[in-house]
Amino acid sequence: MDAEIKAEFNKSGFKIADEDEVLRKCLTFCINYKLTPSDLISSWEVYYLNRQLNESTIHDAEMDGFLLHLQNEQKEALIKEEPGLHVYSIRDVDMTLNDEPEDTKEGILITPTDRTLARYEELDDSRYGTNGSLLSSSKQSSIVTPFGQRINKFVVQFKTKTEPIAECGKKESEDEDMGDEIIRRAQPKKRCSLVIHGSKPEPGCRYMYDRIEDRFDSLVNRIKRHTSAFLASGQYEEPVDPSVASQKSIFAVGMICCDGEGRLNEKSVLLQSSVEHAGGEQVRLELDKLNQYSIFPGQVVGIVGTNPSGHCLVASKLVDAIPLLPSSDENLHPAKRIALTEENLSNSESPAQAELSMMIAAGPFTTRDNLLFEPLTELLAYATRKLPQLLVLLGPFVDSEHPEIKKATFDRSFDEVFYQEVIRRLQDHVEYMGSSTRVLLVPSIRDANHDHVFPQPPFDINPEIRDQITSLTNPGIFDANEVIVGCSTVDIVRHLSGEEISRIPKDGPSGDRLSRLATHIINQRSFYPLYPPSESVPLDFSIAPEALNISSIPHMLILPSDLAPFAKVLSLNAEIEEQEPLKCLCVNPGRLAKGIGGGTFVEIDYQGSPETASTSIIRI
Repeated sequence: MDAEIKAEFNKSGFKIADEDEVLRKCLTFCINYKLTPSDLISSWEVYYLNRQLNESTIHDAEMDGFLLHLQNEQKEALIKEEPGLHVYSIRDVDMTLNDEPEDTKEGILITPTDRTLARYEELDDSRYGTNGSLLSSSKQSSIVTPFGQRINKFVVQFKTKTEPIAECGKKESEDEDMGDEIIRRAQPKKRCSLVIHGSKPEPGCRYMYDRIEDRFDSLVNRIKRHTSAFLASGQYEEPVDPSVASQKSIFAVGMICCDGEGRLNEKSVLLQSSVEHAGGEQVRLELDKLNQYSIFPGQVVGIVGTNPSGHCLVASKLVDAIPLLPSSDENLHPAKRIALTEENLSNSESPAQAELSMMIAAGPFTTRDNLLFEPLTELLAYATRKLPQLLVLLGPFVDSEHPEIKKATFDRSFDEVFYQEVIRRLQDHVEYMGSSTRVLLVPSIRDANHDHVFPQPPFDINPEIRDQITSLTNPGIFDANEVIVGCSTVDIVRHLSGEEISRIPKDGPSGDRLSRLATHIINQRSFYPLYPPSESVPLDFSIAPEALNISSIPHMLILPSDLAPFAKVLSLNAEIEEQEPLKCLCVNPGRLAKGIGGGTFVEIDYQGSPETASTSIIRI
């Protein structure tokens, strides 16, 4: 029968690459499903046409998909013979427990039916108050369950929208829902533009050659850039040496440091001044006279105060936000300064042209009990219905902290897991959705199949799919439909949360700590302003240190974190006189998979400005 199968393939114009393995599997298919070689080749031709394969060579990697195709054919044939019969398989178990229709079965992307559409209408939830804070719910305890045993498919956890949200369980009529779907299919969204800002570090770059000189130069340049920005604003005088005794009020610029190896506190704060103005000397900083402050190691600040004894700088004012001016980076070429000025103006003066629909999800993309990537499959099924213009997926994809990855008990390489479980699913998704859909991938330092360094180069993916699936550096900035977005997969929000100290006025508002932590990223113009860095971050200043810089305030900032998911509009440069505060939408999508259960992702409809954007945090 092996010879007959091979002859039938050759007769139909197909060649076999991995002949022994392919013929062995095809022989098994014939025996299990009682097929003749001619019937098997007929099924292969249908599968070949449905998948729109271009090559006439058959590879062993295509046999898994072909097996699924044969199973579906057998099931459909049985259903035609006995209409009331349903055939269950191992893959159906999870869907049966969740009352999921077979239309969303893994590997099959078809037009959603009325049952599928009705299922997704269960998104609306009233478990949050008018101020955006989450309310406790008795249903919340049932969310942390094995992924296949979830009760609710998609539940809106938080939503920023002007109109009220329907109560949980409220649905539109099926006729109206199907009508909306037909209109959506008939009028697909326009393909968004995508421009990557900066391309360093590049794939294959050399790292682990970080020297003390590189770190020193990077810190000195940060202080120098901030000093130039303060001077260019015209609101501050030339900085002086803060370690010199003076009865007069002085202005100094430096970096916050700790006088020991422990955690920063009010009594251990030092200010390391610039090499240019003070030779890099450190002086103790007293903060008792400040009504409020928020500082962390590595933060570059401006200090107004006095140093009567020469041993301690008594601060009367602390400035941690610098004005957004093109002169804040003196190393820029004049042509780039003009482009940067136009870019900044586009953020504040003409945001009405910026429109974008996008979905954002951060890894892990599979639960800790398996490597089936079920949350990713559910996310793509949801994106199939919602049709976002841009799908942003942030690592880790092959999580080095996953139990099975640590044990290495599987027979595949990390690259094979990445391409078979992630890239192949994404490729099937964009082929089904058409050219209007784009996918952007951002790596993580937790990706077992990628370089363990920060800044991190992009994934080196197949050039044939780069037209719709693009990889970005970590951190990185891109422009989609004139919406400038910055993103980093390093959990800087959680790292700042463990190092920051602050004082809040007793008679003032308590403030939003997550917003304050996220604002530090923009105020410092750096994706990772913390220094020394966290022990888990392989920060390497020898490769593209400029990749950490944020040259202009983006419209949107994506900061995945293990902390609670949030979507907040940050007000920037509010303290600087004669400047209107700029707005930036900061988003933490959470993790798509948490333990053995599902996590959260974010859906955004950006219309004109960060304040008018519609943002939904959805629990899966």
